[in-house]
Amino acid sequence: MTYSQIDTPAVLVDLNIAEANIDRFQAHCSKHGLNLRPHIKTHKLPFLAKRQIEAGAIGITCQKISEAEAMISEGGIDDILITFNIIGSEKLARLRTLAEKTKLSVVADNATTIDGLSETFSSASTPLTVLIECDTGAERCGVSSPQAAIEMARYVSGKTGITFGGLMTYPPTDKEADVQAWITEAKEGIEALGIDVPVVSNGGSPGMWQAQDVPVATEYRIGTYVYNDRSLQARGTCNWEDCALSVLATVVSVPTSSRAVIDAGSKALTSDLLGLDGHGYVIGRPDIKVAGLSEEHGVLTADTINLSVGDRVRIIPNHVCVVSNLFDKVQLTRGRKVLRPSTVTARGKVW
Repeated sequence: MTYSQIDTPAVLVDLNIAEANIDRFQAHCSKHGLNLRPHIKTHKLPFLAKRQIEAGAIGITCQKISEAEAMISEGGIDDILITFNIIGSEKLARLRTLAEKTKLSVVADNATTIDGLSETFSSASTPLTVLIECDTGAERCGVSSPQAAIEMARYVSGKTGITFGGLMTYPPTDKEADVQAWITEAKEGIEALGIDVPVVSNGGSPGMWQAQDVPVATEYRIGTYVYNDRSLQARGTCNWEDCALSVLATVVSVPTSSRAVIDAGSKALTSDLLGLDGHGYVIGRPDIKVAGLSEEHGVLTADTINLSVGDRVRIIPNHVCVVSNLFDKVQLTRGRKVLRPSTVTARGKVW
């Protein structure tokens, strides 16, 4: 099969590039003495998770229980961190079942979540490891001060069925010194209580090459790096040739000399802008702007569009993680060689 025979819109994943990305950042972490725990929300493919572990990763990160269930469904994944407050009896029951199948740890930033975890695992043969999530400036989840982290660690240590495993943060970009100071204060305060802090989990793809600048961290979580995307290229984190995933689309209309329409809209490219102008980068045509998206249509504009109906374009999306969740299958390639389609096992796993 060639690109021209692939029905569109389609997602292409170049394994040569993805594997190079995996190996390059693994080498970076190994050089700096950091454990690597990749986030699988980007690719959602068990075989790529296994490839990351084979390269040296200590385990994987999942955002939801259903993602973790999907990752162990094909075997070979035996260490998972779920970085989300888990609330509700049904989810907690599934978490208990999951913990019987793999080494599992979770995060929490409030007493309600911790109480639910404790009650669920109070009769378990092995306590569940709980890390305290810390808001070091990204303003998502997490306790808002080092003192609050200290108090939460004390709270976890006093509960049955669970054990305190350390600290976790999703950091603000370009604020490594602030993150280092915040986490160090919390860690030292917890240790002053006689509580060990075995893991400090930090990470995110935008700051990947500065991972070593938060030396208090013991591990780094990262997702987008496996594919990379336009947002990371814009930050200077990667180059276009480091982008493993592209969306293949067909030109279906050329209404004017400056405008063309493709069969890939928001259901294929995502409407995420992430502060960028336009919705993706057209490979080989930097003059073209992906100017607008409706559900099924993408509008391309240029001074002279120079495209015809039936032409194919490949687009690097702004935010690749969302695109993985939009397709049942991705088409694997090695360069221009088309290999086979692969089912996106963890697609739609949002609960």
